[in-house]
Amino acid sequence: MANLPYVTVIGTLEKILDKIKSASVPDKFSQDFVADTLAMKGGTARATIPFIKKMGLVQTDGTPTDRYKEFRNPAKSGRAVAAAMKDMYRTLFEMNENVHKLENSKLKGLIVEATGAEANSLMVSRTLATFNALKNIATFGTSTQEQPQSGAPAPLVTAQRAVPDRESENNERSGRAVEGINLAYTINLNLPATNDIEVFNAIFKSLKQHLLQE
Repeated sequence: MANLPYVTVIGTLEKILDKIKSASVPDKFSQDFVADTLAMKGGTARATIPFIKKMGLVQTDGTPTDRYKEFRNPAKSGRAVAAAMKDMYRTLFEMNENVHKLENSKLKGLIVEATGAEANSLMVSRTLATFNALKNIATFGTSTQEQPQSGAPAPLVTAQRAVPDRESENNERSGRAVEGINLAYTINLNLPATNDIEVFNAIFKSLKQHLLQE
């Protein structure tokens, strides 16, 4: 049976993680650092230190890891938590790779199945609460491609249409076999910065209707 980690007081974990982001990186993540620098005193705060280590933020000797530093970076914090969850709850992610998207009843069912514990046990409820608390600050499945920011220059789209020379048209009507000369013009469109596909559909539909058709 799997041994899934959890904390007894969710609020303490959330406060410690939040304070880690603003405090400088210590040489050792110790009880003194948690009590003095993070101002988190008491037994529940000390009991949370082993869980911080299980998250991979701190080594067994108390040395902060690269994941600890990434977690403090707002741009990487969510991905660092997601990576920690995949390590700590590997069994659940092996059972369902989208376990972080499940509703509580189904997530609880997987926890019960993985641990073999009773559904109404304290361990199951605390594991469920801890998983959900981390999920709320985690970022899963981020794309490596950045989305365009609002107000940023939109992609330039070029449309071309061949325009027959008038003399060529007259020659065709008169039956003279004269090779036509085709001219072309270019239309430059500055598309709006939006993720609404209907906006683009309307623009290109209008372009096709009024400019690209004979």
